[in-house]
Amino acid sequence: MTKKRVAKAKSPRTQAIHGEFLSKSWEFSHHLIPPMTASTTFRLESLQRGAEGFSTFGAPSDKEKPIWIYDRLEEPTTKMLEDQLALLEKGECAVTFGSGMGAIASTLMSLLTSGQKVVAHKTLYGCTYSLLTNWLPRLGIRHAMMDVNDLKDLEAELADPTTRVVYFETVSNPILEIADLEKITALVKTANKKRSKEERIYTVVDNTFATPWALRPIEWGVDFVIQSLTKNISGFGTEMGGAVIAPKSHESMLRVARKDFGAIIHPYSAWHILVYGISTQAIRFEQQQDSAIAVAKFLESHPKVESVTYPGLKSHQQHKLAKKYLKSPEGKFAPGTMISFKLKGDMKKCQKFVDDIATNSYAITLAVSLGLTKTLIEVPGFMTHSAIPDDKRDHSGIDPRAIRLSIGLENVVDIIGDLSEALKKV
Repeated sequence: MTKKRVAKAKSPRTQAIHGEFLSKSWEFSHHLIPPMTASTTFRLESLQRGAEGFSTFGAPSDKEKPIWIYDRLEEPTTKMLEDQLALLEKGECAVTFGSGMGAIASTLMSLLTSGQKVVAHKTLYGCTYSLLTNWLPRLGIRHAMMDVNDLKDLEAELADPTTRVVYFETVSNPILEIADLEKITALVKTANKKRSKEERIYTVVDNTFATPWALRPIEWGVDFVIQSLTKNISGFGTEMGGAVIAPKSHESMLRVARKDFGAIIHPYSAWHILVYGISTQAIRFEQQQDSAIAVAKFLESHPKVESVTYPGLKSHQQHKLAKKYLKSPEGKFAPGTMISFKLKGDMKKCQKFVDDIATNSYAITLAVSLGLTKTLIEVPGFMTHSAIPDDKRDHSGIDPRAIRLSIGLENVVDIIGDLSEALKKV
């Protein structure tokens, strides 16, 4: 395959399988599958080349032959994964990390210094909330938690000269709110017109729920996109990783942060995500999504269910916004694979239902994480979001009775059957 042929526009579905094909990270013109590296350190041909590798680390490079030195700095398999992620997210570059939280922490630490502030959406993943409210304040970095879709309040926060980052989830975890990307980024752009380049505000979003198959935030003007590779992109529950898709101007900063924080992804994990995860994500996501639509409709019609939150339902408060933003690269509505619902009654009924699923269900597993081939159920208020204090729960919008479902690849008849059996007992 020549570079000329590669340069032609290809379907994202095809790009997910073949990638760039030609990579400076490795010569694999005769490999059908990209090779996996397994070396923590690399042979250097001269002292001069070794010195050059250290002095140019993290800097943009057009060298045909990259200088590999040490796994924690950079290595071939990880770089190929990054090239593929940037391609899928329509970004300039990507930097991978050992976990999604490694990516979030490294990005925020790179963009913020003491005395500055991050404005964040009031509903966040529990560990992200802990990072913003527990760890960053120790470094003198302040935070403001608000509804980022409340444009009047957001505009007021952007007027604060200490604000440097606006952070939110494109589809919030766990209550599935949709962020109005176009309006948020427009406000930030307007605020930046009054600021110097050094004082500009950056938008940073977690796009894990939507994945690049349902939403590509950079197309809407977002600066930094974070993915937990552990979830839908990996898909099989065997690898952990995170990534930041960023402007090329920030690549060096992020690579140095990863090096110094030690937040690297193992080449073994990078290879599996690249070869198995990305190449099958579209087909997995679409089948899981079809099942999610059917499960959401079943739950919404059940007499023992109080409410169902799913972007694909017309009852979703932001259904029109969901249809605007949640689209596959092929232009189809992509409401995703995640469902949140509440049963009628008190917390005891919720617990009885979930415990019955944990004990008796075959197709549904009580476990954290999401986007995997297996259907997973959990109660965020007591599990993944338990870091949020009780007195902050109302503000965050997380109802302790809310149950989160991540739909897998099982036959949807079996998933609905197990839910139906459990509902009979509450």
